[in-house]
Amino acid sequence: MTTLDTPPPPALPHDGHIDVERFRHALALHAAGVTAITARVGGVPIGLTATSFTGVSAEPPLVSFCVATTSTTWPRLRRATGFAVALLADDQHDLATRFATRGADRFAEPTRWSSGPEGVPVLDGAVAHLFCVPHERLLVGDHWLVVGRVVETLLDPSKRPLLYFRRAFGAFSPRTA
Repeated sequence: MTTLDTPPPPALPHDGHIDVERFRHALALHAAGVTAITARVGGVPIGLTATSFTGVSAEPPLVSFCVATTSTTWPRLRRATGFAVALLADDQHDLATRFATRGADRFAEPTRWSSGPEGVPVLDGAVAHLFCVPHERLLVGDHWLVVGRVVETLLDPSKRPLLYFRRAFGAFSPRTA
């Protein structure tokens, strides 16, 4: 709050330039839930890890995630007629790493999964799955913003979520009152 006795804060630079590594470091200080996005295209299961997942709207039920334009999975994922967002459990950091690794066979052993609605891969052990149909896709900077309409959910509230913070995986520990 600025009063007559305090000077206004300095103006923000408007030249659009910021050190990319400093920006990434700032984002690493935000704890994020870890998800795996899965789909089946041409009979082949595909997937990737995303920490950019968020709820968008309750009516209609919409969620979103972002995927880099350089993703090798995106060209196939964008053709999917449906996808699932698996909210990964705190013991699934190896799965998150596998789904984030270029060239990895993400659905080979030791990944445990089954086919869900419309053949969409369901990853065993996740906190929840949100089954979606594509709602909107928008190119934003160097990422695609993907919005999905949730048509079904599968929940396991006995599990705790996997978190990503300071470029490392961790678990959530609730505080007691």
